[in-house]
Amino acid sequence: MCLIVVAWRCRADFPLVVAANRDEWRERPAEPARWWDEGADLLAGRDLRAGGTWMGVTRQARFAAVTNFRDPADRRSTARSRGMLATEFLAGASGPREYLEGLAARAHEYNAFNLIVGDREALWYFGSRERLARPIEPGVHGLSNHVLDEPWPKVIAGRAAMHDALLDADPAPRLFAMLSERFPVRDEELPDTGVGIEWERRLSSALIVGADYGTRASTVLVVDGGGALRFEERTRDAEGRVSFTTVNGEPVDSASQEAFESAP
Repeated sequence: MCLIVVAWRCRADFPLVVAANRDEWRERPAEPARWWDEGADLLAGRDLRAGGTWMGVTRQARFAAVTNFRDPADRRSTARSRGMLATEFLAGASGPREYLEGLAARAHEYNAFNLIVGDREALWYFGSRERLARPIEPGVHGLSNHVLDEPWPKVIAGRAAMHDALLDADPAPRLFAMLSERFPVRDEELPDTGVGIEWERRLSSALIVGADYGTRASTVLVVDGGGALRFEERTRDAEGRVSFTTVNGEPVDSASQEAFESAP
């Protein structure tokens, strides 16, 4: 997951709105979002190599999402899977603060990461480089592969799009449009994360395309004031086109699928 934009308690009718792109190597096997067999209350996509997830939600409106912290020097093959952190919170009973404060002592077991976890009462963030659990204040926040609200171009654009989307009765269309953007970023605006200028350029847009690496799924989650949720995930091919869509774990019908595939 390489872009997460969150609106927390900005609207009384939708206290949690999330728009996210999952970027990953295309050879890494995964399955689209569904209700997990061993956890009937857990809705998430699944990494079929390590078993965890990059983003998920439960029927009780527990939420979790994880990104890596981009640092090519921190790639230990012996590290535990970061996707299991999201899964562990979703399947557990600890509150967000309690879970993250307990995680601090073992964060070194994972390659560098960012983790957002929450429930209907609170939303919290933990960055392994900061080693500090902190509450997310009401408002619009963005996270990519640095710390929360680091002003990378795609984070700035994503937050602006979320503010606009919150003016609509249904924020999802504007958010999917944002997640589909391939806006050019000037070299002087690019971060320097140690991966080289060509990769910095390629990774700078919300939607990343390519046969080897890119955006694998775009997701919009809306949780209403009563805890009911809509979790829409669009699987992306190497060209960025939508190849499969689920809503609350169910594939959309063929007519709707055709409409989604013709969308940006």
